[in-house]
Formats: sequence, C-alpha cells, structure tokens
Amino acid sequence: MAAFRDIEEVSYGLLSLLGANRAEAQLRRLLERHEQMVERLLETQDDADQRLREVLAVEEEVAQSLLELKESMRQEDTKLQQLDVDLQNASKDDACLQARLCQLTTELQELREMEADLQQQETKVDEDTTVTIPSAVPPRPHCGPTYPPGQHAALTEVCQ
Repeated sequence: MAAFRDIEEVSYGLLSLLGANRAEAQLRRLLERHEQMVERLLETQDDADQRLREVLAVEEEVAQSLLELKESMRQEDTKLQQLDVDLQNASKDDACLQARLCQLTTELQELREMEADLQQQETKVDEDTTVTIPSAVPPRPHCGPTYPPGQHAALTEVCQ
C-alpha cells in the first residue's frame, strides 16, 4: 500500500511539472507509462491475492487431511493394542491347552498301558481257567455203561 502512495506522489509531482514546464509531451508519455505500471501492479497484486487464497485453501485441505490421518492412526493404534492384548490372551490359552494336551496324552498312554496289562492278565486267567479239573471227569469204566447211540463217541472224546 505504501507503494501506491509513492506512485501517487510521483504522479502528482509529474502533473505539477507539466504545468510548470513545457515538456508536456514527454511528461504525458511518462504519465501514461506510470499508469501502465500501476495497472500492472494492480494486476500482479490481484494475481498474488488469488494465489494466496489458493495456497490457503490447499493448506487447509492438507491440514484437514493430516488431522484425519492422525485420527485414523490413533484408531489403528488402539486396534493394534487390542490385537496385542488378544494375542497375549491367546498365547496364554495356547500354553494352557498345550499343558492340558500333554497331561491328557500322558493319561492316554497310561490307560493304554493299563489296557495292555489287563489284556495280558485276562489272557493268563483264560489260560489258567481252561485247565481241566480231574474230579469233574467221571472215571472210565472198563466195561462201559450202555449209552444211547451217538452219545458214546462224544463222551469218549471228553474223557480223553
């Protein structure tokens, strides 16, 4: 704005010279040139104002985007912290489940060993119980009793 005042003062000075001096033609050219400079200065100032408004608008958009990005990062950080807590809980649960699995595997192995022992004992008991008790077998007569046909062969097999 001070530049406009200076230009205005120069313009008035030039006009006063016109009246006092006879070099009117030269002064008019200078005055026209001065007016052109003022017009260019005003155009330049308008362009600068427009660009300044555009820069301010871009700065505002960037600031808004930055705020949105910061908010998004804060939310993602919160989610990340929650996922970290969930991961720690899952790790604890996994450790508990692994310990329980180990315990159950040990118990299963013990049960299999007990089952194998029981089968061995059952096999031994079956072998021991299949022994024929002599008092249950009737004595074999030298002159055998008369049996109905067909029974005699079955009884001789049992006695032998």
